[in-house]
Amino acid sequence: MSQAAFEHHLSQAAQERSSKADAELFRHTVFAQHEAGIGMVSQQPDEKLVFVSNRVSTIDPNKPKTGGLAAALEPVVERSNAVWIGSSGTLSEGSEQLNAPEPHGRGEVVKVDLPAAHYDGFYYGFANSTLWPAFHSRTERMSPASEEHYKSYCEINRAMARALSRLKNRGAIWVHDYHFLPLGNELRELSIQQPIGFFLHTPWPKPDVMEQVPHHRELMESMLAYDLVGFQTRWDLDNFLSCLRSHLGLESNSDFVISDRGLTRCQTFPIGIDPKQFEEYAVESLATHRQEISSMQNKLDGTKLAIGVDRLDYTKGIDNRIKALDQVLADKPHSISLLQIGTSSRADIPAYSEYQRDIDSLVSGVNRRHGTVDGWKPILYEKGHFSQMQLAGLYRTADVGLVTPWRDGMNLVAKEYVAAQDSNDPGVLVLSKFAGAAEELNENGALLVDPASPDDIATAILTATDMPQEERIERRQMMMNKLEAYTIHDWSKHFLRELGHSRVAMPADQFRYLGFGWINEAQMPTYATPEELNVAVKHVQDPRWIFPS
Repeated sequence: MSQAAFEHHLSQAAQERSSKADAELFRHTVFAQHEAGIGMVSQQPDEKLVFVSNRVSTIDPNKPKTGGLAAALEPVVERSNAVWIGSSGTLSEGSEQLNAPEPHGRGEVVKVDLPAAHYDGFYYGFANSTLWPAFHSRTERMSPASEEHYKSYCEINRAMARALSRLKNRGAIWVHDYHFLPLGNELRELSIQQPIGFFLHTPWPKPDVMEQVPHHRELMESMLAYDLVGFQTRWDLDNFLSCLRSHLGLESNSDFVISDRGLTRCQTFPIGIDPKQFEEYAVESLATHRQEISSMQNKLDGTKLAIGVDRLDYTKGIDNRIKALDQVLADKPHSISLLQIGTSSRADIPAYSEYQRDIDSLVSGVNRRHGTVDGWKPILYEKGHFSQMQLAGLYRTADVGLVTPWRDGMNLVAKEYVAAQDSNDPGVLVLSKFAGAAEELNENGALLVDPASPDDIATAILTATDMPQEERIERRQMMMNKLEAYTIHDWSKHFLRELGHSRVAMPADQFRYLGFGWINEAQMPTYATPEELNVAVKHVQDPRWIFPS
């Protein structure tokens, strides 16, 4: 089949799926084949699943975390035979350099020395001064557009693609976060044919915000090289599909998008935690770090304790949280203390260094106005790094958990706080309604607030500190039911299962929608006889790890 004929078939298929009835038939046909396992075989035993992110971290609960993404991927790598590849933090003077694999649990980490000539423009420039503020709908924080920064962003993606192409025994590839939007396309340019999925840990903005990102059309087009694109919430997914429609003229049908790159499936995967593990951490932490926790409690001077744990990032809403505490203390003096753990983040970027100075000033002002002559300070401000185990003990000690970002993809701190609580005497979660976690930990569990309103946050703090024990137990149990129903391990299995289902390997003349999941007819594997098809189906040994041949 010629390319022109193939594109004509794609166009016809897209038009045929325009009606609702046909969309249902389309879904029924696709998923019936998935359930039957037709045309799919298990990943080869010597092939390893590959995770890709900008940074990697150590798998050790006693060492500090480097962010939500690292906390999410660590337990998956630790329990699987996967390879996690990311930046080493060391820059090379020439091209990218692969370091030797480091074992981590059952998996391993491979670090890459990325080119020094482009890393700053990639990381500090386009990724964190353009994409990060835009994706969090904070366009006023975006730096002026720079073509050099965008060029560096693309060059680092090409460098990572080249590094990935040199990995031995490479299986399916799972790319993470906004640093690598075009990486799937770069991998396809290198003729890598394995299934490639992408998961965005941040929100995805509305079309009018995305329009302010330089080269937004080019970036979105490149993302359609992925077989599966995952988002935290339905809000993010709907925004992405709206952007494709507004900026590229592409329609979706049942969350499938057909473009000249083939078919891309879009879906939500709300990231979880391991709640039982965090419960265990909390109990162990109270014993292991008893002295430090007692010392902190002595500083409370009999007040109740609220806790906030954040990177010092302008999207986290720490400023309005402190303003809310100021109001609470003005209304009820000496009633509550706040332990605010704020780790420095991207201080080399002016918007971040300015925000960190603002937080320092706000903390000093509240302590000056409401502190007592005997030395009590209402805000205990810690800028150091804490391990997950230390945090779990502090969460369990706190009466109120304050998670108030302006907008967040998910926010695992909210889930960790809930999991760490004493089931018989739990604290109360005050949560931004614009955090992804609010879709699960809704008003029946958390106290949802408008993060832009210090008044709203202050009211929620007062409600939390006065809440009866029976209600606190009921709310915590409802949230725990959600956390236990979809853990971090369910999240990873779910994504990988759907990545396997994102391509259908069937003879072209036996499938109505030519081109589904394949770039051209030459890539469509066929089975000459029913016997060969039966052999392929029998090779599906573990439903968690199935990928197309």
